[in-house]
Amino acid sequence: MKTTLCTLLLSLFAMQAFAQNKEKDIIHLWPGAVPGETAPKKPAVPTSDSSKGVIRLTDVTDPVMQVFLPEKSKANGAAVIVCPGGGYQILAINLEGYEIAQWLNGLGYTAFVLQYRVPQKQEGALQDVQRALRLVRSKASEWQLQPSKIGVLGFSAGGSLSARASTLYNKQSYTPIDKADSASARPDFALLIYPAYLDLGPNHSITPELEIDNHTPPTFLFATADDPYANSALIMAGALREAKVHVELHLYAKGGHGYGLRPDNKAGLAWTTLASHWLERNVREK
Repeated sequence: MKTTLCTLLLSLFAMQAFAQNKEKDIIHLWPGAVPGETAPKKPAVPTSDSSKGVIRLTDVTDPVMQVFLPEKSKANGAAVIVCPGGGYQILAINLEGYEIAQWLNGLGYTAFVLQYRVPQKQEGALQDVQRALRLVRSKASEWQLQPSKIGVLGFSAGGSLSARASTLYNKQSYTPIDKADSASARPDFALLIYPAYLDLGPNHSITPELEIDNHTPPTFLFATADDPYANSALIMAGALREAKVHVELHLYAKGGHGYGLRPDNKAGLAWTTLASHWLERNVREK
């Protein structure tokens, strides 16, 4: 009962914080037509499934970023674009979005929660995260950010998307539309939490799409051994190591999949503690 109450309170707190700044803190990624999108622009649709206190969005045709700002006294000039998971079908927007943004704000990071295109629009999702990175970097001064400290953090399918952003930043996935698109789409760091779909190569090897080399940004990975997608983290870590990329991998015994940072799962406490130390060493002190 206690953990359930904590979960509900955490979710409500994140939602309230978002609602307070809803209008001024939403950035539409594409001012005109959304590349490759045939459906009309409209707000994302919450599904009828709200089990485990998770708000699930789908039918994203107008991708946006929702901005969460830390207290000025805590702000460290770094930013994280947060990519919620959901199997490229939905976005677990509070569990792996708003609640994560509140945690990042507490550490001094500006957070941008990304509503990328779903369902099953992987190419559109890559366009969305690349555009998001370019927008944040090109407008860094507006949020008092350092352009060299802009990273990605993703969960499950959002971890897949974050890995794609980290390895496909030279891919021209859409035709530039404005000055912002002259900025780099390469994240300066990446955190992949229980990532999925990174082992889709032969015999569960690295997904062929991913182009890993020594310019791939420093990466933090966390998964648990009882997660059916855990091999993704292992394979990704091995590929990064072979390319001599700075990588840190943590594999815990239990935790499953899709827990975010909620207190009813010890893995949520573990990854946030480890990731905060990693960010301190690799971003704040950089």
